[in-house]
Amino acid sequence: MKRTIIKIDEELCNGCGVCVKGCHEGALQLINGKAMLVSELYCDGLGACLGDCPVGAITLEERESEPYDETAVMTRLMKKGDSVILAHLKHLFEHDQHDFLAEAESVLKANNVSVPLYKQLKKKVVPNITGLVGHQHSGCPGSREMSFTPSSVQPVVATGSQPSELQQWPVQLHLVSPGATFLKGADLLVAADCCAFSVGDFHQTYLKGKRLVIACPKLDHGKDVYINKLADMIDHGGINTLTVMIMEVPCCGGLLSICQEAQKLASRHVPLKLIRISLKGEKLEDRWV
Repeated sequence: MKRTIIKIDEELCNGCGVCVKGCHEGALQLINGKAMLVSELYCDGLGACLGDCPVGAITLEERESEPYDETAVMTRLMKKGDSVILAHLKHLFEHDQHDFLAEAESVLKANNVSVPLYKQLKKKVVPNITGLVGHQHSGCPGSREMSFTPSSVQPVVATGSQPSELQQWPVQLHLVSPGATFLKGADLLVAADCCAFSVGDFHQTYLKGKRLVIACPKLDHGKDVYINKLADMIDHGGINTLTVMIMEVPCCGGLLSICQEAQKLASRHVPLKLIRISLKGEKLEDRWV
């Protein structure tokens, strides 16, 4: 079957092993100093490990693969104790994988395994359950429901409606031609879809003076197309600089990986900057990569 599954760039991988420790499902192992996907059956394709990788060596791709087997995963995890089981259930819960959760519960019930705190987890009443499972691996909060109060910073009083800083159309990366005339000599902002909605001053602070393409590394199809297209924009489109703007959620790190792969593929070098934004719209990181 064709499904989303992780892909590891062995050249980028530095063998730190962080992703292996973070993959409770057991799909990854460290072999000859490199992280390897050793079992497609155990890879759920949700991409929580993307945020664990410090060098951006892990991305998501859609390809022919064996289907994920939750029963096999849970049968394996039962031997590792309650903390590992709970971490896995939390991972599924945060990604709204209700079918896999039901399957996992059936396996636990059939084997008379009871996990403390799981009922509380389902009710979302454990505020810091990661502290109870040993490993601070929160999965991808990108699909978890959250509410927070906007910043109490004194609002800026506008004298009128703020003008848009968008200078071209289209903006979705699949739709933008690498040969578009507006790319020539441009500073290109590659922004994750959610960024503009999370940052109050997106247009004035981040988009002004730049050309824009948007993409979602978790939900969009054709990641290889993105890599090749960005490489063409560097080589033939004549862009001046590349700035990738992503959210703090782990799955969003895939967009940085896409830009880095494009930078490697291109024969011409352009500087690459990373801007990382918190869920509340605060700038967490702003640096040249």
